[in-house]
Amino acid sequence: MKTVNFFGSEVTRLIIGDNPFCGHSYIENEHSGNEMMDFYTAGKVVETLFRAEEYGINAYMALADGFIIRCLRQYRNEGGKMKIMFQSYPPVELETNLHQMMSVDPIAIYHQGGTFDLLFEEGRFDMISKRLALIKSAGVAAGFGTHVPEVIKKAEEEGWEADFYMACLYNARRTQRGMQSGFITGKPKQLVFYPEDPPFMYEAVRAAKKPCIVFKIFAGGQIFTGMNDEEKKPIIKKVFEDVYTHIKPIDLACIGVFQKYSDQLKSNVGICDGVLG
Repeated sequence: MKTVNFFGSEVTRLIIGDNPFCGHSYIENEHSGNEMMDFYTAGKVVETLFRAEEYGINAYMALADGFIIRCLRQYRNEGGKMKIMFQSYPPVELETNLHQMMSVDPIAIYHQGGTFDLLFEEGRFDMISKRLALIKSAGVAAGFGTHVPEVIKKAEEEGWEADFYMACLYNARRTQRGMQSGFITGKPKQLVFYPEDPPFMYEAVRAAKKPCIVFKIFAGGQIFTGMNDEEKKPIIKKVFEDVYTHIKPIDLACIGVFQKYSDQLKSNVGICDGVLG
């Protein structure tokens, strides 16, 4: 797959994420979080990472919870070579979580998006600065996640000490503003993603001088509601075309996959390779 230099590491422009690994479903009526967790045992997670590696993806954006960190240790012990990036895990205090993440030698870490957006909404810019500095002190590329284009714009205008941005194409804060992340509250949620959102995030991503990783490019699977695998293929191709047309050459895209019924990885990588050439 096509690669780009990401802070000294050659990283494929398509990387794998892990929402389905952790049972974070945005299509509960089709595939519930419980179904995803039942399918993705530690062994299945490791198998999927090796499958991604086989198909040419060389980086994984992991949630830094205990389950995924143990899966990563198994993956490494079995010879896995993909580069690891991390999303912080909000229920664990950040300094402790950093020690856990560094045990598997990541190349980048970003502050989880929902909790970061809440700090922004509350105007807690001193805390934002402290948390970004803490991540940078680990000696890896440091970023933050956001669902709101204005957060990236403000970071660029004010020169926040983030090396990269994790940018959700759909504004999940539209209906969650002022609310704490479900990672903290434990409250179940079924977010609806709005098709008019991506152009606003694309604008912020293109204007940013720093690298961005766009995620939820398929709206958490919601754009495929009611479709079979063959019906999905032209939609996937169109999304990849839109993504790589609208982001910068230094930017990446991140996708999650649910491998229970079909080899989504093989299909997505094949389509993405065709788009990138």
